[in-house]
Amino acid sequence: MCATALALCLATPASHATADTPAPAMLAERYTDAIDPAAYWVSEKLDGVRALWDGQRLRFRSGREIVAPAWFLAALPATAVDGELWIGRRRFDELSGLIRREDPQDPAWREVRYMLFDQPGATGDFSARLHTLRAIVTAAAVPWLQTIPQRRVPDRAALQRLLDEIVAGGGEGLMLHRADARWQPGRSAALLKLTPWQDAEARVVGYAPGKGRLQGKVGSLLVEADDGRRFRIGSGLSDAIRAAPPPIGALVTYRYRELTPAGMPRFPRYLRERTLP
Repeated sequence: MCATALALCLATPASHATADTPAPAMLAERYTDAIDPAAYWVSEKLDGVRALWDGQRLRFRSGREIVAPAWFLAALPATAVDGELWIGRRRFDELSGLIRREDPQDPAWREVRYMLFDQPGATGDFSARLHTLRAIVTAAAVPWLQTIPQRRVPDRAALQRLLDEIVAGGGEGLMLHRADARWQPGRSAALLKLTPWQDAEARVVGYAPGKGRLQGKVGSLLVEADDGRRFRIGSGLSDAIRAAPPPIGALVTYRYRELTPAGMPRFPRYLRERTLP
């Protein structure tokens, strides 16, 4: 936190430049009710860490290598795969802490699973790629390498029932892969996310001091979106986070209901710090 705790602290976000080359990845657009879900494979949106395996290295989307145990990597295929490192629902902080420690000897790695959902650069539509992923997992025959369970739904009502079930169980939402779509890097309507809320990410650029019970702590985070919009996030911050907030330049995920007419998120709520690149 800034030394001047009694005034709004502004700073230029820290640079996140890296010599690593960003890994090509397919990114999701949002699902809308105008879309027929019958054309898609549907899976749970996992609260994990995106990890891309290029056949030799396990990397973040930024391209930086993930320090993982040799036994964990030995089970991975010679071909590229995309997926999420995951421990379980609502356990992202545990996973994030483990990966940040960069200790491949940490016994907590035994709880981590690499949940596959695509093959970057592969030919064939998603149904064909899914078939190959299942074969890869079967051949590896280790518990830490799995495919994310995928299913088909007949209509919007069935999709809504599945979403309600996942959220009630502590999940974040759903991902939809168009069954007949080819893989392509970048944001694509062939990959969709569906959650009961909107979510986005922004960089921390400052803090507003707390008042009353929160005096001496952070009252809210000042954040900046990719397009330059700046706003505050105060809801969702625990006392521990207010005492030791995400540092200037950190990427945080927040949730909101909708955008105001001015294009600002309405009722933004802090979800987590995305401490990993």
